Amino acid sequence: MTHQSPVLAEPQEPLDSADAMERRLRWIGATRYHSLHPFHRMLHGGKLSQGQVQAWALNRYYYQSSIPIKDAVVLSRFRDRQLRLEWRHRIEDHDGFFDTEGGIERWLKLTDGLGLDRAYVESTQGILAATRFAVDAYVHFVRDRTPLEAIASSLTELFAPNLHEERISGMLKHYDFINPAVMTYFQRRLDQAPRDADFALRYVRENARTPEERQAVCDALTFKTDCLWVQQDALYHAYVNGNVPPGAFRPEGT
Repeated sequence: MTHQSPVLAEPQEPLDSADAMERRLRWIGATRYHSLHPFHRMLHGGKLSQGQVQAWALNRYYYQSSIPIKDAVVLSRFRDRQLRLEWRHRIEDHDGFFDTEGGIERWLKLTDGLGLDRAYVESTQGILAATRFAVDAYVHFVRDRTPLEAIASSLTELFAPNLHEERISGMLKHYDFINPAVMTYFQRRLDQAPRDADFALRYVRENARTPEERQAVCDALTFKTDCLWVQQDALYHAYVNGNVPPGAFRPEGT
């Protein structure tokens, strides 16, 4: 599937300042974020069947459930106690904390509401191979690359609130099998994502001090957008074009 992005010229200025780097980062988000993918446009525009929405939520669960694992890896990269304290809440945001509900539980409420068996969702048995490969590659990236790049890869959160707002309004408007009670994951992220993105952006602005380091930051964000985009490619190929691979989830009636 081709990458259908707005025609926005790439900034040509050298990465000789934090401001220049931030402009490049925002250009990457404006041209490469997965909100631009045809599958997402179909999802938000009411063009998918319930089975196709189930396939999206099922596959996305693997990404959501891997985020606290990714964040634990990032946390382990730093000796600085204050930075670890700052990053720790991300794990609790997704895992919850004892009797406090987290993002993973909220996502399971979505899959419950869509009629998927919870044990089946949690097993990740029916996800697409491309989903697993892309998400695992992201976890490996934050483990193997520099701590600066690990934090930079989270900067897709800069662009998430607009996506969540569009998703909440679009899915509630177009799908009679969606109700507000199952959309709490996205509603909560409207507050969490800007807070997390602000911290990560400050960090890379302060710690990427050379053009080479700033380029590495931009490349890390590009890598993350690719990880998100390829998951949409796989969903489109399997559930829109009808090429569901062996062993993957098949909606009822297909």
